[in-house]
Amino acid sequence: MLQPGRNCWRVEAADRFSFIVDGADYFVAVRRAMLKARRSILLIGWDFDARITFGENHDGGPERLGDFILWLADRTPALEIRLLRWDTGAFKALFRGNTLLTILRWKAHPRITLRLDAKHPLAASHHQKIVVIDDCMAFCGGIDMTMRRWDTREHLDGDPRRTYPGGQPADPWHDATSAFDGDAARALGDLARARWLAATGQRLPPCEECHDCWPEGLAPTFTAMRLGIARTIPKMDGVEPVHEIEEAWLDMIAGARRMIYAESQYFASRRIAHAIARRLAGEDPPEIVIVTPRGAEGWLEPLAMDSARAKLVKALRQVDRHGRLHIYHPVTAGGAPIYVHAKAMVVDDRVLRVGSSNFNNRSMRLDTECDVILSADEPGNDHLRDEIATLRDDLLAEHLGLPRAAVTAKLAETGSLAATVEALRGDGRSLVPYEIPELSGFAGWLAENEILDPNGPDEIFESTAKRGLFKGWGRLRSRLRLQR
Repeated sequence: MLQPGRNCWRVEAADRFSFIVDGADYFVAVRRAMLKARRSILLIGWDFDARITFGENHDGGPERLGDFILWLADRTPALEIRLLRWDTGAFKALFRGNTLLTILRWKAHPRITLRLDAKHPLAASHHQKIVVIDDCMAFCGGIDMTMRRWDTREHLDGDPRRTYPGGQPADPWHDATSAFDGDAARALGDLARARWLAATGQRLPPCEECHDCWPEGLAPTFTAMRLGIARTIPKMDGVEPVHEIEEAWLDMIAGARRMIYAESQYFASRRIAHAIARRLAGEDPPEIVIVTPRGAEGWLEPLAMDSARAKLVKALRQVDRHGRLHIYHPVTAGGAPIYVHAKAMVVDDRVLRVGSSNFNNRSMRLDTECDVILSADEPGNDHLRDEIATLRDDLLAEHLGLPRAAVTAKLAETGSLAATVEALRGDGRSLVPYEIPELSGFAGWLAENEILDPNGPDEIFESTAKRGLFKGWGRLRSRLRLQR
């Protein structure tokens, strides 16, 4: 599965790997790990909000991220803390509460450095979510250290702890990330330093002093394995593009034998849809269950991204001869939608992927992304199959509001992900089948022409006649008909 130079950058060993679900557990784990830092903390992200709190803590430090960063730097005289944030939107972020004051305090500190990442094409974003501590411990996934990300796995209605920094109630939010150590963490440190160099021109030295940064209370999901690290780097002047994540997605879909379980904020990728169509049109396609939010956030984005999802799902259902594609969105016990921000995928009981990339064009070709991939097919990883299957069942159980054992038992009985979901879902906390909505003309035009989700920097400047959501779809349909 893992082929460095094609569908991943590097494959490295880790002693411990933890798959972390939802922000409440992540924020506690990352805070405890940062407390162990001696030399370096690298925070590479789409956004940071200095006003957020970490949730439960008993370490004597400040609650808010901005104050905690300052306290850490003062507490450990040899510690350098560096934050790299996507530049677009940074100016607006300055006016969040006391953010400007906090940033000025950071800038005044000799060992805290905040830089903005503008090294991306027009309309692109720096989308990686990485934390590296002393090259001994790394976090990589989909959770940003910003507002709205905190929630527990229960996703309780009206949870008073789930608020914006100003105290207003926030909606339920589902997310995922990973933590790991060993050579894989050092490799992620190399990636973070490469991104820092690209964005700032400053070359950072690696950490030479290795020690245990693993946070107390964080149980490893897997032990003794080799991890793949995959990237998206968009085409730019003087920069060779990297499409490892896209290749990995396509390989995972093509290599699935029985089932694919995926969680994604969006479902709008032309290439992913083509890959799924090829499998659905086959004689014995795998089951594909995708969990997405009911709708995208914002004003214009839902028009484009939700419309693209509707159009792609409609087209895929036309080639789904065996009824293997199933799309759901999760709801709370009270029926409120849970926003899915997680970017994760499990193929059979063999492959786990988690990172920052979604099922959309931007993640494949336009934004900078980083994913980690654990494959049981990698030499020495065969012992991980049971844990991969358990993790998939655990994710489904969270969405269905049931114990994991109930999902595992039903799946063993039915042999089908979709049949298991249909048998176990019901009123209250559950998964709700996706229904294709009626689209307005404007929404359909936005989606079909990939206005907010271009398939790479070159397509931004192409005429709408030369690009589009269904570019190549006619040829694909013709090939699929000939294969029947």
